[in-house]
Amino acid sequence: MIQSSPRGASTPHVTAGAGLHARVLDHLGTVICNGDMAAGSVLSIEDLVDRYQVSRSVIREVLRVLASMGLVETRRRVGIMIQPAGAWKVFDPQVIRWRLASGGRMAQLRSITELRTAIEPYAAWLAAERVDDDEASELVGLAAKMWAAGKAGDEARFLDLDIDFHRRVLAASGNEMFEELQLIVAEVLAGRHHYHLMPHYPDERALRLHTDVAQAIQRRDGERARRAMVGIMEQGFAEMKSMWERAAEPGGPS
Repeated sequence: MIQSSPRGASTPHVTAGAGLHARVLDHLGTVICNGDMAAGSVLSIEDLVDRYQVSRSVIREVLRVLASMGLVETRRRVGIMIQPAGAWKVFDPQVIRWRLASGGRMAQLRSITELRTAIEPYAAWLAAERVDDDEASELVGLAAKMWAAGKAGDEARFLDLDIDFHRRVLAASGNEMFEELQLIVAEVLAGRHHYHLMPHYPDERALRLHTDVAQAIQRRDGERARRAMVGIMEQGFAEMKSMWERAAEPGGPS
């Protein structure tokens, strides 16, 4: 039976004005990613129609999308079966968003941070080799804007700038496959913000490291850019882990 709110997870955040399809997809995807419906469980279209009070066509479309992500599979003479996590398309931004909404949030953040640590420092190194002068100057200016927004405690603006900063570094690497990771990076940074795993005032070291990356890229110093980006990854995960542990303490932030 589908639970109304996955254990250990916030209610799925749905874009205002989203249609029935989007709301059902968002909730059902979060329920599956949270493990409230175990792998091997069989879904009934009729049960889902009753549960969500939507048409069969809406449910069929939702299941089609979930199947494309590897969360469910239709089997003859069995029905629609929940798939184990190993079958999920873990690079899909929506799957990442649902996993961040689940009780396994820190595991998802850890795995993405490990991925970013493997890729983004090398992307920064490549960017120092390949970026043009205008792009390098814009990256330095972006780091300065991040510093100002961070010091002002403007979380929304800082988030937008942070996403743009990492997007630009990935793009400046000149590697189209690295650039595709920008959607994943955007999801994890937005998730940190949404689940209060980002400090209101960014640590000064984190701000300085972003400036170091930008300046090293502008100076064509790939090794320095690489080291500074590793520092950003390490700093970010240390912050998330600390804030997660504090939130779990009695009387900690909700």
